[in-house]
Amino acid sequence: MRSKRMTAGAIAVAAVTGSVALTGCGGDGDSEEKGASSSASSGAGAREEGTAAVRTAYDRTAEAETARMEIEVKAAADGRTMTSNGRGTLDMAEGDSVMTVTAEGKRVEQRVVDQVLYQKMEGQKAQGGRSWVKIDLEKVADQQGVNPQQIGDPAQSAAYAKAIADKDVTKVGTEKIDGVDTTRYKVTVDVAELPGGAQLRRQIGPALPMEVWLDDQGRLRRQQVDMTVKASAADGQPESGASPQQVKVSTRMEFSDFGTEVDAEAPPAKQVADMTDEALQGGRKQS
Repeated sequence: MRSKRMTAGAIAVAAVTGSVALTGCGGDGDSEEKGASSSASSGAGAREEGTAAVRTAYDRTAEAETARMEIEVKAAADGRTMTSNGRGTLDMAEGDSVMTVTAEGKRVEQRVVDQVLYQKMEGQKAQGGRSWVKIDLEKVADQQGVNPQQIGDPAQSAAYAKAIADKDVTKVGTEKIDGVDTTRYKVTVDVAELPGGAQLRRQIGPALPMEVWLDDQGRLRRQQVDMTVKASAADGQPESGASPQQVKVSTRMEFSDFGTEVDAEAPPAKQVADMTDEALQGGRKQS
């Protein structure tokens, strides 16, 4: 299942990986000329400060507990590009979220409640004529050997912050986002240090480049991730001969309205078809 998640849209890696490793950046004080320090040491100090800000950014963002989130994902392969847009609210304390996602003219209502993903696609019915499908993220995460919140919460996982060092963070400058002053950073994440890093490295290479925009409280306001995902042999590609399919994925996330109300409730049970077993079977076939 992990491979399919990556090739189909890479939202899991882009969204999840992103908002933690790259969330943060409060204070941009570069300590310009204190005494006779050399420009090299001044640059090193600024870099260390930026790294520290990025590493603590998720915690600073999470202190708000909730936020409004928008996400845009563009996936291009074989000369075709698919764009999906989502917007909704996120409870960073509980991991719950409520979103509406639109892709190729189809609208999907999505909720994550208590580590369970619910989806309702416009104009389609699930098994038994039910309106919603659900997948137990805890069971899926257990199969993949990761924390369930790394799948269900696009702003989770302090583990990603450990995958960056001083050399991986560069301050780009300042910029306004929706009228809010932010500091912009380029961040390179060492894929090998991420959960499931060996698998990710085969699919996206050794480094994951991102850009993050942080407000003056060190909270994430925007994150941009651009990557090329390679389909593995497990996705139906031959072991040798033809080159594996490549999918270029660009993901942008924006956070605003911190402290907003999040009304995440599970749909009535009689309207839900449980697709967890199918998801787990798909994961076993591709692992």
